[in-house]
Amino acid sequence: MTTTTLTKRAAQFAVIALAAASVTACASRPKPDTMTPAPTAPPPATQPAPPPAPVTQGPLPGTQQDFVINVGDRVYFDFDSYAVRADAAPVLEAQAAWLNRYPSVMVRLEGNADERGTREYNLALGARRANAVRDFLVSRGVSSSRITTVSYGKERPIDPGTSEAAYQRNRNTHTAITSGAR
Repeated sequence: MTTTTLTKRAAQFAVIALAAASVTACASRPKPDTMTPAPTAPPPATQPAPPPAPVTQGPLPGTQQDFVINVGDRVYFDFDSYAVRADAAPVLEAQAAWLNRYPSVMVRLEGNADERGTREYNLALGARRANAVRDFLVSRGVSSSRITTVSYGKERPIDPGTSEAAYQRNRNTHTAITSGAR
């Protein structure tokens, strides 16, 4: 057989299949029985279904997103200081509570400094800041074996600006979850 013959036969088969499908779709169905008696009593009143529970938009508990949004993953320091500030204490308290609630989570504390000062000085200052946060968390019951520290000094600024506001944002310790979160 040639290709054109095969093509013609395939087209004929497709037309026959289409016709058969059309006939099947148009077939009549039995009409419902219209001679059923009308009910003598009205149906009982039904209670409307309660509305569905609201969908929560928050992050799943125990996830990194939960930690960042509901607890906070960064605390800030004053110029040339590694003392935990009063405004950082509530964030660190919340971090400790969260870490105690999820004991399989491991974290890395990343100490940072602003761009002023030498590279070596800022690396040492970043390390002292990370260790200050580590000491705070350990004092609140977080096992020291779950915490590692690193200093980035002035190498990883979160704000590349050179204003005092940029410097303030760059003097921080970031708590990064390294494993164990959902």
